Amino acid sequence: MNSNAQELIKAVEAADSSAKLLDAVEDLAAAGLSESIPTLIAALGYNNPGAAVAAVDGLIKIGEPSVKPLLELIDDYNYGARAWAVRALAGIGDPRGLDILLEAAENDFALSVRRAAARGLGTIRWEQMPRLQVLPAQTQVLSTLIIVCVDPEWIVRYAAVTGLESLAKVVKYTQPSLRSQIITQLEKLVQQDTDLAVRTRVFRAQQAINHHEVGELNIATASPETETPHRGEGRRKDED
Repeated sequence: MNSNAQELIKAVEAADSSAKLLDAVEDLAAAGLSESIPTLIAALGYNNPGAAVAAVDGLIKIGEPSVKPLLELIDDYNYGARAWAVRALAGIGDPRGLDILLEAAENDFALSVRRAAARGLGTIRWEQMPRLQVLPAQTQVLSTLIIVCVDPEWIVRYAAVTGLESLAKVVKYTQPSLRSQIITQLEKLVQQDTDLAVRTRVFRAQQAINHHEVGELNIATASPETETPHRGEGRRKDED
C-alpha cells in the first residue's frame, strides 16, 4: 500500500466528528485508489449519509475492482449499507451486479434505491458479459424496466425511462425485437402516465433514440467529399 493511501485511510479511521469523517472519506474517495476499497465499503455502514455518498462516488470511480468486494459482503450489510452498495453497483455497471439491480429495481422499499437500480440497468457493460448470456440478460432487464414503469413513485418511473432509452441504443442492431418493445413501451407511457415530468422524459427519450438513428444514417450516407463532424460535436448532452 502506498503512503498516500495509508495517510488517507488513517485520516478516516482517526476522524472524531461527522464533519471530519465526511472530509476524510471525500479525500479518500477522490484519490481513486484500489487500496481504499475496504475502507470505502466500511463507510457505507457509518451513520453518516454524506460520507456514504462520498464512498459510493469513490467506489464508482475505482470501478471494476470494487465489484467483487461489494458482492461478497452485500448480504451481510444492514439495510442502509446494502442500499448504498446497490447505488455503487448501479454506477459501476458491471454485469456481475445485474441480479442485485434487477431485484432492487422491482422490490426495494426505498424509492431512491429503486431509482438508482433502474438507472443502472440501462448502463450495464454488456461487452463484459459472455456473448451467449447477453440476450437473455437484456430480455430480463427489459421485463424489469417495464414493470418499474408502473412504480407508484414518479421519480422511479422517470429512472426507468432513462434505462429504457439507454437499452434501446444498445440493442438497436443486435436485438431489434427488444428495441421494438422499448419503443412500444415508451409510446404507451406517453399516453398513460399521469405525471408530466415522466411524459416529458419519455418524449426526450423518443427524440434521443430517433436522433441517434438519424445521426448514424447521415454519416452512413454522406458523400466522400462531405466532411462529417467529430463524434460529439454539435450534440446536446442528454440529461438524466
